Amino acid sequence: MEQKKLKKIRTRKGFTQKELADALSTDISNYCRKERGFVGITSKEWKKLATVLDVPEEEIYQDNETMMSNTFFDNSSITNQNVGVPAVILEQLFDYINLLKEENSRLKKELEK
Repeated sequence: MEQKKLKKIRTRKGFTQKELADALSTDISNYCRKERGFVGITSKEWKKLATVLDVPEEEIYQDNETMMSNTFFDNSSITNQNVGVPAVILEQLFDYINLLKEENSRLKKELEK
């Protein structure tokens, strides 16, 4: 995965994840997910990262930016799979799942009253 190149170059050049997160106008948590490959990196972000790191874009660019490696959980195990769903959609779905979990928790508390 190309993000391994990104991490290697970032550390070699002496940048912190926080510094690159700031360059992308995102929080460090989101940047970490991008660097680990859990969240896709757009072509605009690749360009910005290459500029900040002062390297040619092709040195760090992930060829297939809409594909992402994602971790899926089931009752028995955790598996890593490459899926053909755009990263932005998966991120929105994860946010929605978290919202539903919060609502479920709130409703359970109301039922207990």
